[in-house]
Amino acid sequence: MPNDSILNDSSLKFLEHYLNNAAPTGYEWDGQKLWMNYLKPYVDTFITDTYGSAVAVINPEAQYKVVIEGHADEISWYVNYISDNGLIYVIRNGGSDHQIAPSKVVNIHTKNGIVKGVFGWPAIHTRDRAKEEAPKLENICIDIGAKDKEEVEQMGVHVGCVITYPDEFHILNKNKFVCRALDNRMGGFMIAEVARLLHENGVKLPFGLYITNSVQEEIGLRGAEMITETIQPNVAIVTDVTHDTTTPMIDPKKQGLAEIGKGPVVAYAPAVQQKLRDLITQTAEEKKIPFQRAALSRATGTDTDAFAYSNGGVASALISLPLRYMHTTVEMVHRDDVENVIRLIYETLLKIKTGDTFSYFE
Repeated sequence: MPNDSILNDSSLKFLEHYLNNAAPTGYEWDGQKLWMNYLKPYVDTFITDTYGSAVAVINPEAQYKVVIEGHADEISWYVNYISDNGLIYVIRNGGSDHQIAPSKVVNIHTKNGIVKGVFGWPAIHTRDRAKEEAPKLENICIDIGAKDKEEVEQMGVHVGCVITYPDEFHILNKNKFVCRALDNRMGGFMIAEVARLLHENGVKLPFGLYITNSVQEEIGLRGAEMITETIQPNVAIVTDVTHDTTTPMIDPKKQGLAEIGKGPVVAYAPAVQQKLRDLITQTAEEKKIPFQRAALSRATGTDTDAFAYSNGGVASALISLPLRYMHTTVEMVHRDDVENVIRLIYETLLKIKTGDTFSYFE
């Protein structure tokens, strides 16, 4: 594959539309429809499951099955309590960060449509600077401009409504993609681009390729746990995001060193099958694709764990996209890294042979 840009105008238009659509954990279906519609020209068929994971399949008749996977959901909040004076208190849906909430605009999803609100916060003039209270679940609340609880409920807001941030996609300095939900809407985008390139380049793979956009990763890899039982793959290459550790208040001696713009991050972890990982790193070296390495401990914390330990063991690997400011509304990735993750997955697929077991005992 040539090393010039592989993202075209159509790709970027889809990326913007896909990112700007809300897909909180448990409510991913609208985003999945967008994703499937984009992939329709490039694949043979689709599989969906009860909870909303979506799989685009190339060569579904093949016995040997390879998964490339990202997850579709984004972090959000739930309405947990409505006070008598109409203020709304929340609980997390995934790893939402209470410290970034104050002064953020929110969308509350109701049967009547979106209700706008704001996370209020006391003015600096009214706070005791000697005893500054940090934002926490007990003191952050949403104001939708209602005078009391009854008016809140009349607006269609009730306990259990899901809440998302409306922050939309933009590009900084020509090559930094910024948005909420890059974790891990970028994964779904990158695997979709692999499918597009396979189609446009006329590649005929000798195995079935299952391009998988799983749900509910943010609450414990649940979608991947379900869909791997449906697919029963032989190999799984998972892509997610990982931390750029060069920004303030992160210690690379503890978190490892990764930086946006320096290439995909290949994981070393118990859940990562070593021969598959070696195939990925060898491919990167042969094709001159820059990459970084990360050592992970007991678990990767990604859908890799769900695939690896399913169905009696599936050869699995993790290729991560370095990202700044995870679980905020200004997550940031480098365009070059996005393209190099796509290249690395694409080129690795070309090296996988039908019946390849990646066994230690071959």
